[in-house]
Amino acid sequence: MAAVAPEDDGGAPVAVRKFDAHSERDRAAVERLERACEVGPSGGKLCLFTDLLGDPLCRVRHSPAYLMLVAEAAGGPLGGAEVVGVVRGCVKTVACGRGSNIFSKVAYLLGLRVSPGHRRRGIGRRLVERMEEWFRQMGAEYAYVATDRDNEPSVRLFTERCGYAKFRTPSVLVHPVFRHDLAPSRSRRIAVVELAPRDAERLYRERLGDVEFFPRDIDAVLSNALSLGTFLAVPDGAARPWRGVDAFLAAPPESWAVASVWNCKDAFRLEVRGAPRLWRAAARATRAADRALSPWLRVPSVPNLFEPFGMHFLYGLGGAGPAAPRMARALCRHAHNLARAAGARVVATEVGACDPLRAGVPHWPRLRAEDLWCIKRLADGYGDGALGDWTKAPPGASIFVDPREF
Repeated sequence: MAAVAPEDDGGAPVAVRKFDAHSERDRAAVERLERACEVGPSGGKLCLFTDLLGDPLCRVRHSPAYLMLVAEAAGGPLGGAEVVGVVRGCVKTVACGRGSNIFSKVAYLLGLRVSPGHRRRGIGRRLVERMEEWFRQMGAEYAYVATDRDNEPSVRLFTERCGYAKFRTPSVLVHPVFRHDLAPSRSRRIAVVELAPRDAERLYRERLGDVEFFPRDIDAVLSNALSLGTFLAVPDGAARPWRGVDAFLAAPPESWAVASVWNCKDAFRLEVRGAPRLWRAAARATRAADRALSPWLRVPSVPNLFEPFGMHFLYGLGGAGPAAPRMARALCRHAHNLARAAGARVVATEVGACDPLRAGVPHWPRLRAEDLWCIKRLADGYGDGALGDWTKAPPGASIFVDPREF
């Protein structure tokens, strides 16, 4: 992709071009830019810094089609061009939800960063507009983006300048990983069964295939090397003996839940910055108490999140029945134990605002983030006629968060 014509925005001329994955200069420049930019709200609140482990494409390269753009300004070090902005995008086919079994080709825009010294010059908007050109070339009908609800500059950029509409308000729920394992079910009445990728695919397509944003290529997600497994929680009697996914689908128990685990730890690392000294001291105190009193009391401790750490992501959370939240809790506790064995320090998941399983997801409120998904219609789609424009559709109970783009 050729660069756009350089434009003068009151500062140095800026050009947008495709990121060169084979260029050490590009890779180093993007890494410097990522380190200079915080993720999340500013104004004295905690900020999350992301280390991409030397791979700027790690958050999109597992998607069916992806692109990364950089913005360059003249007058960089030694008189050369300086990378002052970056954005990533990918295109896939997903379900539109509402039980319609209608799929749409959508684009996801993520990782928008602009150097602190070059903000408020239109660079972010230029990157978004150029990425949208590629989205349209790829046949995408909609584009959407996730941002922190409290990040007012980001929300204004998309809703006021780029034509996006506020769409969904899911929450990112985060649970720290302790020094001890958690019992999946205290009552021992819930069993957790691991499913083979093909069995997991069948279950997802039959039971969650019409959930909003469910990816049509779920098989590629489940077979990815970063996907650590799919787990089904059922009443203990339904798993002894386990008769396979066919029997489960033919006659599921009254309540059940399913979820898969994604290894973000080997893709990127996170670091919390800006925490008050009191918070840091309290976190150290919980770890000290945990070391002193475990394994007898198993004190819930806060892992060290103030230096780079790895994370596991729980995706594809779904289920049915009155006890489904308890089943979801068992899956979350099982995921905690997997993360502990792998050395990850937190387990995160993202759930819709109205998801009934949300009540069963253990998390620490201090670590929770409130997201805002914004959407824009790029072309006609989403079942012309009765269903109309997806951007105006009311939310369903659940939402499927693709781990490849978290």
